Amino acid sequence: MEHGDGVSDMRDPAPWQKRYERMFVLSILFGLGSQYLFVGAPAGLSAVVFVIGFYGLFFYSIKGRMGGFEKWQGQARSGWLLFIPIFLLTITYALYANHLFRQLNLFALFALIVSQTVLMTSSSTKPWYRGIFYTELLFLALVKPFAFIGVPFSLINERLRGKENISFTKSKFGKISFGLLLAAPILIVVVSLLASADEIFLSWLIEIPDVFGRFSIGDGIWRIIVAAFFAFYVFCYLWGLLFNKLKDTTSGMAADPQAAALKQNGRIEFDPITAGTLLISINIVYVLFVVIQFSYLFGAANGLLPEGSAYAEYARRGFTELIMVALINVLLLMCGLHLIRRTSAAAEWIRKLALTVLIGCTIVMLVSAYSRLSLYEEAYGFTQTRLLVHGFMLYLGVLLVIALLRIWGERFSMGKAYICVSIIAFVVMNYANLDARIASNNIDRFERTGNIDVAYLGTLSTDAAPELRKLQKKHPTLIGINEVVDRLELQAHHRSKWQSWNLSQQRAKE
Repeated sequence: MEHGDGVSDMRDPAPWQKRYERMFVLSILFGLGSQYLFVGAPAGLSAVVFVIGFYGLFFYSIKGRMGGFEKWQGQARSGWLLFIPIFLLTITYALYANHLFRQLNLFALFALIVSQTVLMTSSSTKPWYRGIFYTELLFLALVKPFAFIGVPFSLINERLRGKENISFTKSKFGKISFGLLLAAPILIVVVSLLASADEIFLSWLIEIPDVFGRFSIGDGIWRIIVAAFFAFYVFCYLWGLLFNKLKDTTSGMAADPQAAALKQNGRIEFDPITAGTLLISINIVYVLFVVIQFSYLFGAANGLLPEGSAYAEYARRGFTELIMVALINVLLLMCGLHLIRRTSAAAEWIRKLALTVLIGCTIVMLVSAYSRLSLYEEAYGFTQTRLLVHGFMLYLGVLLVIALLRIWGERFSMGKAYICVSIIAFVVMNYANLDARIASNNIDRFERTGNIDVAYLGTLSTDAAPELRKLQKKHPTLIGINEVVDRLELQAHHRSKWQSWNLSQQRAKE
């Protein structure tokens, strides 16, 4: 007998419960096979094997449930027809090597496979040719699987303990495990960005051996993370397709844990132990990275660089990656402020301390990124984009300080402060006269180094005309400077109508 109440089916001793357990075991094997296929090897024939493996697991899982719990309503043919483009796109990995299409096909295959599996299980009641169908696809593929992340732990718990009413995710060990699981994908992205941003950090990671002494952290632990991601994601995605109808249980709670959280609180809230584990795991990596950044900021990193690396090049790289990590941290901060359930005083203190450490590390990263960008500008010149990034980093730093006040002062209105600071920052950037600053900074750099991109200066507005005239007067033989100044003057004279008058244009005319 089949039920639509999701997790409660796990206590049913019928054959379906054994099928769920075998489905999880097969998902683990699928994850292990996936890391073997892709880690350390570009996709080729492995893509074909991966897709075949997924469909084997998919058809085993939905056996007897094809079309969901109700009769198909005419979308079956569309689902089967999608095998044609899926097959053709998959074998391109074994036939061709065009880099652009290899990247695009990754997203195309994901979208097609999700569409097909949703159609074949009738997980969406909307026609495939309606826009709302694709909105549901995004929910089913990117949101709903995470609502069932505790199901595999519950299956393991009931198998090992044989107890019906103990939920693994309600124990402290389960909450910590859940936190580590949530931290894993974030750490993958963050560690990759930090390793790309800092050569010393990368060299330290490479030198860390795992417990077997054979693989570096980039091999052994990375393979485990990749295998776990594929295993848990595929299992939870298929589980979401099997139990797509949300029903109320005898206690009045929705079977879907995400829906239950929404029904109770009006929003999703994380357990403080789970959230604390996630934040502490990420902070450990950040603290290690910040130690390196302090050595960089005070010039001591020169002695830590791998052999053959130049300190000047090391200092100039990585500011883009650090900004991306800072933005990820801002998102984590917002979640930490608003999506963690408040319980005991000790848990609340840990939450505040973890968020404070997160903000502190992020500020150090911003200072490091700011310094690196300044050195980069000294080497390659000043542009509008680079100056805007400077301003954005200062703005982000102010927002982080405001968030720090909000962490320790519950009554402090962060929303009001953010709105006011944002308006002020935008007005300040309007009056910063960026084009004049770009010209001035590039001219100062030219006086020091003899390098200047006159062609780029010619793309600036008439705001830069006064500074460019000074350069023309001081270096009249500089190639291209006369043409640039003449073009700005001509541009200003073309706007002769009184309606178009502004001070910048007037200065260029004079």
